[in-house]
Amino acid sequence: MITPDAIHRHFPSLETKCYLNTAAEGIPPLAVGAALTAYWQDKLLGMDGREAHFAQESSARGHAARLLGLGESEVGFCSCSAEAYNLLATALQLAEGDEVVISDIDFPSGFTPWVQGNSPVTTRLWESRDGSLAVSDLAALLGPQTRLVQVSLVSFYNGFRIPWDDFLRVVREKAPNAVVSVDLTQALGRCDLDCTGADIMISSTHKWLLGTHGSCVVGVPSHAANRLTTSAGGWYHIRNAFDADRFERVDKKSGAASYAVGMPSFAPIYALNAAMAFLLDVGIPAIAAHADPLVKAVHEGLISRRINPLAPLTPSGIVAFKHPDSERIHQTLHEQNIHIMHQAGRMRVSMHGYNTLSDVEQFFQALDTLAL
Repeated sequence: MITPDAIHRHFPSLETKCYLNTAAEGIPPLAVGAALTAYWQDKLLGMDGREAHFAQESSARGHAARLLGLGESEVGFCSCSAEAYNLLATALQLAEGDEVVISDIDFPSGFTPWVQGNSPVTTRLWESRDGSLAVSDLAALLGPQTRLVQVSLVSFYNGFRIPWDDFLRVVREKAPNAVVSVDLTQALGRCDLDCTGADIMISSTHKWLLGTHGSCVVGVPSHAANRLTTSAGGWYHIRNAFDADRFERVDKKSGAASYAVGMPSFAPIYALNAAMAFLLDVGIPAIAAHADPLVKAVHEGLISRRINPLAPLTPSGIVAFKHPDSERIHQTLHEQNIHIMHQAGRMRVSMHGYNTLSDVEQFFQALDTLAL
């Protein structure tokens, strides 16, 4: 990763394509494939394989803690970010009169639990302006009834990155009792994090973390553990699940551990453990230092071609834009084996540590042939 030789060794599939779509699906290093094979071999041992399964889970928890800047006891796993947010809803147990603040550039997993017809809460929408979320607009949405403020550190929609310190300061001043929940799916594994002070952090694992589907990282700092313990049923998060008093009381693990309600999905955890070890070995600061200039080059290259990105340039891996000829653009790129995201006229280019300046050049060479 980062050097041409390392990309060749760890990501051989990238030799035959220009891949600019990590914000949708990451390309795992070969170590992840080896980890999945190791899971299979351990699974063939039957019950005897569980010792290795739990060792992988423990190792993954340690790696995730390093990436999040938390202690190992403050990290847990579930199956996906959607599950994590629904479990968070059980922990909060919001009632009529409670208010939840969401943004219009957040991913659906983070806001749909609060906007369904059977939800008793009032939602307040933090609306973006010119692709940005202004903290000054947020202040007016906050108050003593605010129980949750849900944001993405980096927006899946346009790559905008929230100015975290200013954001958190305003929330704590205007709504001191609110839970601050942050989706890190489009940041963890790619960006240096600056979200100290969050009450819960949630991230999918099949994008920038370079893992597979079927797992999700949940971080709950100790200060919020009791408040954010889920009330979901299950057994893996129950200390007395098989004790004699199990029908009289439920002794739940608190905080992040409560989000693993059933048997862990060990195959994705093997994959995630290997992927995070790989990323930590390279170093997130090194990845950001390598890939941020590529993002800037795409952002500025679009502007020079009179195509306006959907957000100002912030430290993230994503540049998005709209174009009336998006179908033709996408088709041309696809024919040249250049992969970006296209959805309803919106196009999204995303770059990780395995991308190079050559990828950017290929993208613009293809774009220039269209004479837009």
